[in-house]
Amino acid sequence: MKTMIPLAVAAVVLTAAAPYVQAQTNTATAPSAATVGAGSSSGGSATIGSGGSAAAGGTSASTLGLGGTSTGPAGTSSTIGGAGSAATTEGKATTSNKINENPNMLQDQAKAKAQDGGTWSKSMTNTKIKEGELDSRTKSMAHEPGGAPVKSTTTQSVPVTK
Repeated sequence: MKTMIPLAVAAVVLTAAAPYVQAQTNTATAPSAATVGAGSSSGGSATIGSGGSAAAGGTSASTLGLGGTSTGPAGTSSTIGGAGSAATTEGKATTSNKINENPNMLQDQAKAKAQDGGTWSKSMTNTKIKEGELDSRTKSMAHEPGGAPVKSTTTQSVPVTK
């Protein structure tokens, strides 16, 4: 139970930050991007997660990815998930989330993008559960015409210790 606390805190921070980032877009502020990650491992179990938000002009985008695995006498059980949110006052907003599974890995890819002309915000989170390791990477970016994109990236990796 204690291993879930850092992930829960990260999810709450991102959820609480998303309206703030959107509220910023209604004022004359520069584009912003922020990411965060957390993970822990103990006794054959591990959890991981990362997420981020970006905002520019009247656009905002956020993604989050979480995963966990546990190995015991009955075998190994894993879970993974992610989500994205995008908003724009004008223009187009899209989100997608895909979960892929094969014998070597469980993977979640969450994407969100909002665009209004040359102003855009996007975020991508990729979370993987492989034998012996969990990885989560989030990249968030925002751009307004006339300037360079603002970027933030967080990469989190946790070994599964036994």
